[in-house]
Order: sequence, then structure tokens, then C-alpha cells
Amino acid sequence: MRIKYTLSVVFFVALVIIEKENNIISRVSDKLTLKQTPQTPLQPSGVSQILQKHNGSFPSLGKMDFMLMKRRLEKYSEHQEVTTKGRKHILLLATTRTGSSFVGEFFNQQGDNMFYLFEPLWHVEKMLTLETGGTNATAAAKAYRDVLQQLFLCDFTFLESFLDPLPVDHITTALFRRESSSSLCEESVCSPVIKGVFERYHCRTRRCGPLNLTMASQSCLQKEHRAIKSVRVRQLETLRPLAEDPRLDVKFIQLVRDPRAVLASRMVAFAAKYKNWKDWAMGGDVPIDDDEVRKLKGNCDNIRMSAEVGLRQPPWLRRRYMLVRYEDIARFPMRKATEMYRFTGIPFTPQVKSWILKNTQASKETSGVYSTQKNSSEQVEKWRFSLPFKIAQVVQRVCGPTLRLFGYKFVSSEEMLTDKSVSLIEDKVFNFL
Repeated sequence: MRIKYTLSVVFFVALVIIEKENNIISRVSDKLTLKQTPQTPLQPSGVSQILQKHNGSFPSLGKMDFMLMKRRLEKYSEHQEVTTKGRKHILLLATTRTGSSFVGEFFNQQGDNMFYLFEPLWHVEKMLTLETGGTNATAAAKAYRDVLQQLFLCDFTFLESFLDPLPVDHITTALFRRESSSSLCEESVCSPVIKGVFERYHCRTRRCGPLNLTMASQSCLQKEHRAIKSVRVRQLETLRPLAEDPRLDVKFIQLVRDPRAVLASRMVAFAAKYKNWKDWAMGGDVPIDDDEVRKLKGNCDNIRMSAEVGLRQPPWLRRRYMLVRYEDIARFPMRKATEMYRFTGIPFTPQVKSWILKNTQASKETSGVYSTQKNSSEQVEKWRFSLPFKIAQVVQRVCGPTLRLFGYKFVSSEEMLTDKSVSLIEDKVFNFL
């Protein structure tokens, strides 16, 4: 089957070609930014010329495919550099199984003045991985940054290029977890139901047709604040252009969790991917040089390095970075939510307070693997009784600096691991103001 390159892949291949030729292009957003009304035709940009010049470099790209992608690239233009006074942009950064979906609801439940998006970068990661056979870290970081930048500006055009299938007239049936964003299921964004059209991630609060991204953009522009939750950004440093963009007032909240707890949760939620860990848990030694162990170390190092940058408070991050431990949120949800809202400068509404009270005392029946309803006190300690001591030792060995930075205590024996009278969480204050 002939491979059809999507816009996103063609764009980054073109970028690499130009970088190799003259070594002057370092940022996607230096050349391309999006206009807030994606329906308005714009004048051709320099990237259109790049694709024209290098069309012969893509032998598997048909003429019609090329022209479609060329037209989509021509929709880029410079944004009007205006920041709306008082508008806040919140980026919740985490990794999988850290409780980010639960914490994201702190902002999703804010009400009519908040536009919240759940994991929009899922599409970017999927497309880059499928089309290139693996995610190039540098290209992915640039794509993540630029998609986030445009979404904070209420422009979905760049994200559209990563959706599969490509939206038609800015209408899609494929946006990942649409139902997890109350903003995308409001009446103003609820298009008429189309008979026979299947939308996998459909709204649950009301019957809506496929998502019209033009309507979503208009709704976003009318909201006072915007928040995005993502588990895909590896390094905080790559987001510096967002903090320095005069059109935005971005606050970064980094959510972290004990790496031992994260691994225990992943072994349950992603059993097939963590089969080696489950086998090691059953018997035999864990090979420290195994790819899975190296991957664990890399994840821990990325989290720690991002936090070290944030906690240093360089000028571009001053008053823009907050570190939050999941364990603290689970134990003191109202207190930590209050701190987070104070940090963002957004009023902490009774609606959010009510949701937190209701959803931090959930029963076992509603506290599923992917649920945003949690019994807070149980979640903090649960992992200690499912993770074998020898696996915990491996995590401590490769993630030691990360554990120490975030204030997680090491265990020296099986008895200590399962002794609930021994807390593994140090009392630690992370300054962020």
C-alpha cells in the first residue's frame, strides 16, 4: 500500500531539508503561526515555496496529496500580537499515571469562563510515530510547542493537520477524548446529530454531532481563561517561547508522583506494554541494562530536569512555574486546589469546590483505572501493596535523584515498604511565587 504522508510529516521533513541546507531554521513557529479564524484564506507563505521546491523529495506523495497539503500550509500567517488583559493560560504538565486527568478536572469544572482541552497532543504523538516509525524528540518537541501555542490562541488549524482522517470543512469525528472537555460539549459547540456518522469520543452530557472546530474556536475566544492538560511534553525548557509570547500569559503547573507508584499503576493500566516488568516481578533478577529500565531512567531524568529548571525560577519562568505532588493533592485536595488557583490568579469557584468534595470521596466501584473519581487517602498508599520490593529497589536505583528532589523516602526492606505507619512522603515545600 502506498504511504500517504500527512501534512505534519511533510512539514517536518521539509523543515529538516532546509535545516540541512542552510542551518538557519530552528523554530517552526518562527516561520509559521496561525490566524485565529482558520476559515479565512491567507496569502501563500514561504513554506509553500519550500514544498514546491522539494516536491521531488517525496516520491510516495501523489500530486493530489501534495496539492492538498500545500494548500493547508498556505493557511499560515502571523497572529496579531495582542494579549487580552486578565486572560490566563494554564498548562498542566505531567506523565501518565500521575493523576493528571483527576487534577485536570480542577480546571475543567471551573465553569463558563474556562476553555479546557484534554490531551490534544495525543494526535501529534500518534501521527509522528505512525508516519516516521518512531518519534523524533526534536521534531516532536517543536510540534508540541507550536500546537500548544496555537491552541492557547484558540486556533485549531495546526492541530487539524495531525487528525486522522483530516477534517472536512473543519469538522471532525476523531478528536481524542472530546467528552473529557466540558467546553467541547457545551450547547454552543454542539452541532446537530448526523444520522449514520459515528464519533468514537462523543459527548455524554448531550447528543451532539461531529465536532465543528470553527465553533470550538469561537467558543474558546469568548472564554476568559484557557487550560490544557498534557502528558507528552518531555522538557519544560522547550516551552520557553510560550512564556515569552506577548500574546499569552502562561502558567505552568508540573504534576509529579512517586516513580514507584507510577510504575505500579502502569503495570496495571498498560499490562501488555509492561509485560517484562510483570515477569521480573514474578521471579528472577531485573537486568539493569534492559531497554525498559533505561526508558524508566530516561523518564525520571526528564521529569527531574524539568523540575530543576522550574524551581530555579529563571527570568522567563519567574512567577510562571508551580510544582505539585500528586500525594499532596490526594491528602489535601482542597488546600492544594486553593494554592493552584491562587497561583494562576483565577477565582476558585464554588462549582470547583463542590466537585472536589464529591470526587475525593469516591467508592471503590467508581474509582476505576481511568476514573477521575478517587478516594484520596486510599490512592496515596495503594501502590505499596502491589509493587514487589525488588521492583521498588530497581526504581530507587535508577530514579534516586528524582525521588530525593521531590521528597520521596527510600525503603530498605519489604517490611518497611508495606508498613503503613511509615510515611514515604517527606514534608516538603516547593516555592513557586
